Amino acid sequence: MTTSEYDDDQKVERMKANMARVEELTQRLTEALAHRDPPRPSLQAPDSDLFLHAVTAYWTEMVKNPSKALEQQLDYWGKALKHNIEAQEVLRSGKIAAPEDKTPDDRRFANPLWKSHPYFNYVKQQYMLATEAMTNAVQSLETIDEREKRRLGYFTQQIVDMMAPTNFLATNPDALMKAVETEGESLVRGLENLVRDIEANKGDLLVTLADKDAFKVGENLATTPGKVVFRNRMFELIQYTPTTEKVHRTPLVIFPPWINKFYVMDLKPQNSLIKWIVDQGYTLFVVSWVNPDASFADVGMDTYVEDGYLEAIRVARDITGEKQVNVIGYCIAGTTLSLTLALMNKRKDKSVRSATFFTTLTDFSDQGEVGVFLEDDFVDGIEAECNEKGYLDSFFMSRTFSFLRSNDLIYGPAIRAYMMGEAPPAFDLLYWNGDGTNLPGPMCVEYLRGLCQQDRFAAQSFRICGEDVSLSDVKHPVCAIACETDHIAAWRSSFRGISKMGSKDKTFLLSESGHIAGIINPPSKKKYGHYAGPAPEGTPEEWHAAAEFHEGSWWPRWEEWLRSKSGALVPARNPGDSDYPALADAPGTYVISSKNAAMS
Repeated sequence: MTTSEYDDDQKVERMKANMARVEELTQRLTEALAHRDPPRPSLQAPDSDLFLHAVTAYWTEMVKNPSKALEQQLDYWGKALKHNIEAQEVLRSGKIAAPEDKTPDDRRFANPLWKSHPYFNYVKQQYMLATEAMTNAVQSLETIDEREKRRLGYFTQQIVDMMAPTNFLATNPDALMKAVETEGESLVRGLENLVRDIEANKGDLLVTLADKDAFKVGENLATTPGKVVFRNRMFELIQYTPTTEKVHRTPLVIFPPWINKFYVMDLKPQNSLIKWIVDQGYTLFVVSWVNPDASFADVGMDTYVEDGYLEAIRVARDITGEKQVNVIGYCIAGTTLSLTLALMNKRKDKSVRSATFFTTLTDFSDQGEVGVFLEDDFVDGIEAECNEKGYLDSFFMSRTFSFLRSNDLIYGPAIRAYMMGEAPPAFDLLYWNGDGTNLPGPMCVEYLRGLCQQDRFAAQSFRICGEDVSLSDVKHPVCAIACETDHIAAWRSSFRGISKMGSKDKTFLLSESGHIAGIINPPSKKKYGHYAGPAPEGTPEEWHAAAEFHEGSWWPRWEEWLRSKSGALVPARNPGDSDYPALADAPGTYVISSKNAAMS
């Protein structure tokens, strides 16, 4: 047998093996889809009225001003036809090349073939022209209000992004080249990845963003030493082991968001905010929230405040023997912390000395990008889901936040996984991002209706634990850190909320980057800078104009502020005491369990 014949036999055998794998995977895919729960339509897409209003507005404006619509159509068709002719002329000249390409740069089209190859360049340019036309058509509508236009623009962009030629095998040069190079093996691996994700999500599709076998919480993530010193139905309280001989007298309690798990602040030692705070000489407590299931169908905002915030503060005071603590709230936990502080003011409870807010919204008059999901069409669906099951599954929140950055968190990873056949990367932040938590039904609905939609805390008053509270009831010294490109908690909205608080001692810092990277920004990396300026008053734009930019992380500047609220140095405190013995090593049990059993 010649070498050529042997190679041919090997190729045939590989093809047979791949066909057998494809057949097996197809059967698994069919079975997984057959067991899929029918999706609630209101959680899949906006109400059809949104697009009906858009169509009605377009035709109304065309009747009133036909020249405007005609101009839009002619502009698009003119550009598309011109490009078509240019492409044909290049080919007619005998060149295997693309015509001049003046479309804007887009990282999705990084492969040189998108510019040089006539087929791929033609597809790309036509797509870009169609994208421009659709975007302009939405933006030019004049008979729908700005809020509806913003939603329409967002969901139109989602459709445009979904239809990008990079998302289809026949028009993705990277995927086609990989398939040829691997003799189709990449496509088989891609199908394996697709089936794995659909099976993992009970028939729904949620792209795996990180290698789930590369990390283990408590082993190579969340490794800062400490002890669980208290546990109830709602949370475990972790007290971290000191690394300095002396610590500031006033302890610090961090309340992370319960939409995700706390260890985003303790991923690795080199970027751990928790470790850094301990190393600066603070007695640090961190709340690790329970991951609720149907048994938490009775849990609303009141429970989070009474059995969560107030209880954690009480325990930290008991263990340290201090009358006051400093507190931090991150994202939704910052929103609820502000409610707690307003309640404490009403009750004349002086247990908190100062408060820090990370990327926190308390004024929802402008909801930013996430506002497209806060209209009744989606919130009605969430409420129905919560009423039926008692909780909102983490799947929905994870998918919603992914759609705010769909090219980065959906389509890009899907291309790499399903068309290129690549394994997900060993990326700690993306691993954490996929380690979501459920939300108790009543709490979820209260938050979305009363705070997000009705903006009662900022505009009127919000009822919590039997008291009507408002932003002006927050009297404590506060420091807020917002992030410049935050797509979840827009910095201008965060600024407006802080400016309405009743405190006379207010500090506002603006970090570069987004919701996570702007906060988890250790000084050692010298990556993102920040703005510091006057007290948060007037408009966000006025504050920004007066603020001064500083290179590097905001952590040291904030720590200087915190130090002034933390008292004299005292001997370092070991975790717990005789009344609060260690229940487990950090990071505890609630953060690891996907389903937690409540303590009696």
